[in-house]
Amino acid sequence: MSKTGALLTRPSNNEIRRIMLRYFYDRNKNSTSARGKKGSAVRISDVKKELRALHGLMQPEVQSNLTYLISQGWVAEDKIEKSFTTPRGAEVPSSTSYYQITAAGIDKIEGEGEFTMSKFHGIKIEATGQNIITLGDGNQINARFSELGAALVELRDAITRSPAPEGMKLSLVADIDTVQSQLAKPIPNKGIIAAAWEAVKGAAAIDGCVRLVAKAAELIGGVIS
Repeated sequence: MSKTGALLTRPSNNEIRRIMLRYFYDRNKNSTSARGKKGSAVRISDVKKELRALHGLMQPEVQSNLTYLISQGWVAEDKIEKSFTTPRGAEVPSSTSYYQITAAGIDKIEGEGEFTMSKFHGIKIEATGQNIITLGDGNQINARFSELGAALVELRDAITRSPAPEGMKLSLVADIDTVQSQLAKPIPNKGIIAAAWEAVKGAAAIDGCVRLVAKAAELIGGVIS
């Protein structure tokens, strides 16, 4: 294959992120120590080397998508600070960064479970006077929006199971999360909900989602009107 052909068939960023998160997940699962050759935490040089060998990923692909995974909380950086003394007696600081999957990253692969921390951990919900319920997708909303919440979960599930492009699914699910986050508030921001829903309506173009979009739209109308 020519160099041009190879470039045209490179995996998308979403595919690379899935590969990388699975790499960190498997490493953590099979680790026998915290750091090192068999450790759950690994140096960036080893990450790049192993992902190149296992999946043919290029260094820029690994570096840029690692930055994304860290910013989203799926992977964490563990920086070890050290220092050494030169022959002339000067002390020189140095640091080595190790990277490992977080609890959120593990939940991303395994799904939320018994030990998954609530989004509102540390907040005394009872003090707000609200009745917060947890939806099937793990999001939490005010119980008075339970019907709308259930409709959004149904729509989200249909989107994620569809053959639509991964980038499109990611955007739609993120906008659904935005709507659900507002539904946890005592007074949801109607403008934010309306803007996010305007994007979510695009899911009607996906096979099997027309009815679900219409159902959710009717319920959202009652919130933002």
